[in-house]
Amino acid sequence: MLDIHQLNVFLTAAETLNFTQAARKLHITQPSVSQRIQALERHFNDKLFVRSGRNLELTEAGLALLPLAREAVKLSVRIEETMESLQGQVYGHLQVGCSTTPGKYVLPHILARFHHKYPQVRVSCTVTSQSAAQRMLTDGDVHFALSSMRDSFDPEIDYSKFICDSVILIAPLDHPWADKGRISPEDLCQGEFIMREADSGTYTAMRDALSQFDVSVRDLHTLLTLGNSEAIALAVQEGLGVAFISEMVYDRLSEGKVARIDITGIEIVRDIYIARHMRRATTLAQNAFWDFIHSDDNPLQCLELGPVTSS
Repeated sequence: MLDIHQLNVFLTAAETLNFTQAARKLHITQPSVSQRIQALERHFNDKLFVRSGRNLELTEAGLALLPLAREAVKLSVRIEETMESLQGQVYGHLQVGCSTTPGKYVLPHILARFHHKYPQVRVSCTVTSQSAAQRMLTDGDVHFALSSMRDSFDPEIDYSKFICDSVILIAPLDHPWADKGRISPEDLCQGEFIMREADSGTYTAMRDALSQFDVSVRDLHTLLTLGNSEAIALAVQEGLGVAFISEMVYDRLSEGKVARIDITGIEIVRDIYIARHMRRATTLAQNAFWDFIHSDDNPLQCLELGPVTSS
C-alpha cells in the first residue's frame, strides 16, 4: 500500500529537484529523503528521478506521478483536518495567495486576530502577482486569493471586498511639485516616474484613473520600473523621481521623507478583494476563515459583494 508520507517527500523533492533542499524543508535528513524515494521507486518498479549533470530531473514516470501525488496529499490533509474538527476544534492548514500590498499590509492584521481565535489553524501565504494569485486559486493551489483584480469571466469564483486602498503620488522633498503640493493632470507629463510593473494593482488603478482625464500612461516618462513598493518609496526618497504608491505604504514611511502631491480632480482608489472557489469542497478551517472575514472580529470590517457573474 502507498505511504502518504513517501508521496509528500516525493512532492517536495519534485518541487526543489534537490534532495538536500527537500530534506531541509521537511526537517528530515537527506538520507531519509533518498530512502523514501527509493522505496517509492521499488513500489512502482520505475525510476522517478534521473541525474543530469549536477541537477535532478523527473523521469516520465515521475512526471506522471506528480499530479496524482499532489491530489493524494491534499486529500490526506483534508481527511486529517476533518477528523480533528469532529473533536470540537477547528484545525487545519490554510493556503493564501496574495499580491504584494495586501500580503504585506492587510493580511498580517487579519491573521493575527484569526490565529488568536483559532490557534490550531496554520496559514501559508504566497506573495506574488495578482494574475498569479488568481491562477493559483483557479488551479486549486491556494484556498483564498487576495488582490484588487476580479476575474469577471469565471462565475465559480466568489469575491468579497473588505478594504479600499488609496493610491497617491509622492515626490522627493526638493522636487518642484513638493513646493506646490498640488498639480494638474497635465503637469504629470513633465515628471520622471518610477513605476510598478504593469500587472500590479497600483499600476492598474493609476492607469484607469488617469485615462478618465485623457492622460495615458504612455505619455508619462518612465525612468525606472520596480516590483516592490518599498523600493519605489526609497528611490523617491533618494531623489530619483516621482511615483504612485499605495497609501498604506506611504503611511509606514518615516515622517517627512517624501512629499505627498495632490492632483486636481483626481482621486485614485482601488478595492481589495478576497476570493474563493465556490465549486471546491471546503474544510472547517476554510469556512471558519471565510466567516471570520465577514464578522465583527475582523479588524478590517469586511463588506461582502458576492459572486461575480460572467459578462
